[in-house]
Amino acid sequence: MTSGAAVTEASRCLYCYDAPCIRACPTGIDIPTFIHQIRSGNLEGSAKTILAENIMGGTCARACPTEVLCEEACVLNKGEDKPIQIGDLQRHAVDHLIEQTHAGAPHPFQRAAATGRSIAVVGAGPAGLAFAHRAAMLGHDITVYESRPKPGGLNEYGLAEYKMVDDFAQREVAFLLGIGGIKIRHGRALGEDIQLEALRQAYDVVFIGIGLGGAARLAIAGEELDGVEDALSFIETLRQTKPKSKTPVGRTVVVIGGGNTAIDAAIQAKKLGAESVTLVYRRGEDAMSATGFERNLARLNDVQIRLWSRPSAIEGNGRVESIVFEKTALNGGRLQGTGEVYRLPADHVLKAIGQKLRPMGLDGLAAENGKIQIGPDYRTSLDGVYAGGDCVSTGEDLTVQAVEDGKRAAEAVHQALAAQSVERV
Repeated sequence: MTSGAAVTEASRCLYCYDAPCIRACPTGIDIPTFIHQIRSGNLEGSAKTILAENIMGGTCARACPTEVLCEEACVLNKGEDKPIQIGDLQRHAVDHLIEQTHAGAPHPFQRAAATGRSIAVVGAGPAGLAFAHRAAMLGHDITVYESRPKPGGLNEYGLAEYKMVDDFAQREVAFLLGIGGIKIRHGRALGEDIQLEALRQAYDVVFIGIGLGGAARLAIAGEELDGVEDALSFIETLRQTKPKSKTPVGRTVVVIGGGNTAIDAAIQAKKLGAESVTLVYRRGEDAMSATGFERNLARLNDVQIRLWSRPSAIEGNGRVESIVFEKTALNGGRLQGTGEVYRLPADHVLKAIGQKLRPMGLDGLAAENGKIQIGPDYRTSLDGVYAGGDCVSTGEDLTVQAVEDGKRAAEAVHQALAAQSVERV
């Protein structure tokens, strides 16, 4: 948005009392206030209002499904039939402040007095970084252990390139680290280079924000053929390849899945030059977790969407050549195959059917429904160990929810450590 367009859009906000958009935001950003601050020309204040609740507000403004969260809750949907462009306004304000800070302006957040407590964070994704920032701001010393060469988690490795241009994920991390008190050690994978019990012994608290690193499988014949890969691996390769045009992509691409990752992979394949991209989902369009905006974006990029179909076999001689689908239907509320099959040619198949928790290094932690079990204060079953983000069940697996988990867990840890200090006295 230009400054003029942002002010014009902000002027449409009604500044609702008990605004429903705030309740719809997982991080509880005071949306009417930050919009009012844009309208009055106070971009720095607007960004601080946002970042005080969501330190990764820049990424969320780019990738958060605002159309089904804050913007869907906007009261103007009932009157003007057009909600405030909250995501675009948030990006406008946050980008301004990050640019100012990178240019030498003072960091908007300051650390509290040192507590003398040290905390280990496992995973430099949205949950881990949000935890690290809030805990550092509260005066604790933070060491983040990350298995990959760059911080950011899915923000760096899993979001489509067209959403995160100009290396924004790393610029945002650099801004976040500007508060001080946070060290990141790369190449440290839990269960391999570091062990949970050793961290418990070395630090006052351990926070686990490892996300869901294991990809789900189709469990069908031909899944091991060359040219069949996980959609997140495809996106990661694209994000880390320079120039982007060097990223290998097939001429006839089939994407399996119905979420935003499937949409991202399909659009990226088309932008890289694939002649044909077809996204296939086992249910109807209303059941897709990808938002209507994302689905429409895929169609605008010439991605074909086929519904009510599930893969039954991948065919090829060493490399994928085609994929067989069985049509599906609901029978008594249950999804079943109809027995009718069809075949699509494919020289590149991208699987976007979800992720699962990797159990490596999590010995002793109770799990439930494939995720780490936590209490209301983010405590796990092990003393001094907390967890948040996609590896736990607190809501949708979204960046904005992971940030909220990290923030709230840090505040819970701070209260627990403060209580321990009082007991010692």
